[in-house]
Amino acid sequence: MVSTHPEEPALHVSDVDARLNRLRAGVLGANDGIVSVAGVVLGVVAATDHSTAVLASGVAALVAGALSMGTGEYVSVSTQRDTQQALLAKERWELAELPEQELAELAEIYERKGLSPALAQQVAEELTAHDALAAHAEAELGFDPEESADPWQAAAASTAAFTLGALLPLAAVLLPPAGLRVAVCVAAVVVALVLTGFVSARLGGAPTRPAVLRNVGGGMLAMAVTYGIGHLVGTAL
Repeated sequence: MVSTHPEEPALHVSDVDARLNRLRAGVLGANDGIVSVAGVVLGVVAATDHSTAVLASGVAALVAGALSMGTGEYVSVSTQRDTQQALLAKERWELAELPEQELAELAEIYERKGLSPALAQQVAEELTAHDALAAHAEAELGFDPEESADPWQAAAASTAAFTLGALLPLAAVLLPPAGLRVAVCVAAVVVALVLTGFVSARLGGAPTRPAVLRNVGGGMLAMAVTYGIGHLVGTAL
């Protein structure tokens, strides 16, 4: 028997899309942490077998990367929000000072989407009467004025995702015996990259095989390059 709960509103498609986008961003942030910190610690392992140096470099890479991700996300979302607010302010002025022109512009947008002139005019009038700002923001600007991302929340999520991803290669290179560090770290990272590639592809509705291969291939290349450079530096010193 299927039970219904009328008191619980159904999720809109836009709500689901927004949640999937946030989840996908989290997976990609974790992927960045995995690859970047794995590259750093393997590069250091190739240059020296001192656990203290490996730990210090790994922790530094984790902290710097997480803070960089968080700061970048905060700046990006803040800039996007400021731009949206400026556009909304301009739209409010136009609706107050040029209502007839704005109505004609909205009707023209719906005509271009395939509605007949009469129906486009009717739709524009009804949407304007219901919520003029929302109608024009969605049709002209492409976003809902009620939906505004929180830069602090975005920064915290990005920082957390990067940190969780970075902890995997750091632990994988520090916990095993010295002779197994590289093999264990590479194996752990490959498994993690397969997982993040698969999940991000599924969330985006894309084929999983190409996504996984790209993800693993890119990660392996990054680790190989940094390991090779670390080995050269260690030999030179």
